[in-house]
Amino acid sequence: MEVTLPTQAEKRRVVEAMFDRIAPRYDRMNALISFGAHRRWKRAAVAGLAVTPGAVIVDLACGTGDLSEEITRVGGRALGVDVSAGMLREARLRTPAMELARGDGAALPFGSDTVDGIACGFALRNFVQIGPVFREMARVLRPGGRIALVEVDRPANALVRRAHGLYFERFVPWLGGMLSDRWAYSYLPSSAAYLPDAVTMRALLVDAGFEGIVKRRLMAGAAQLLTARKGPGG
Repeated sequence: MEVTLPTQAEKRRVVEAMFDRIAPRYDRMNALISFGAHRRWKRAAVAGLAVTPGAVIVDLACGTGDLSEEITRVGGRALGVDVSAGMLREARLRTPAMELARGDGAALPFGSDTVDGIACGFALRNFVQIGPVFREMARVLRPGGRIALVEVDRPANALVRRAHGLYFERFVPWLGGMLSDRWAYSYLPSSAAYLPDAVTMRALLVDAGFEGIVKRRLMAGAAQLLTARKGPGG
């Protein structure tokens, strides 16, 4: 199924409506598509935050709250934020005591220098613009606060890249059409086109005030984990 990616002007509305539609089956689809690996990747993200007991961690674009649950499990206080009311409803059903707020990554509902860390799972490509989101992360983080961002990536090996492309761009939309929403699961692979390359991504983080930036490849490059900390001038 051919997907025309939404323009910048319409992206938030389209993405919000899409996640509202797929929210009830989102967890099941994630488990099937990643063969359960998304849970390991998100645990790795939380480990990258070096959460201390009681640390306040924002789960940005929290979806149904699986990252928030992991943050809580290791002793942090998770604050889930998502633009999709449908996703927040599913998160509340999953964990009634979860702290949740509806909001956008470019205008977080927190004061400056108030949180210890930010985790974000597979959502960078869904923001209207990534640079303003990085700057907003830096605003709300305390100096030295850390971020851990999990996102899709492009395998470096040509054979792996071809196999990954066939799976991600052909099989995933077919499975989405069978079990959830074909347009959404055609959009999600196609939306990787919104992601800047590694050099540009690093430059955006540096411009926002982050340092100590590390990129870790996951599953032969099918996904990536970016970690960084807010510098003293961030």
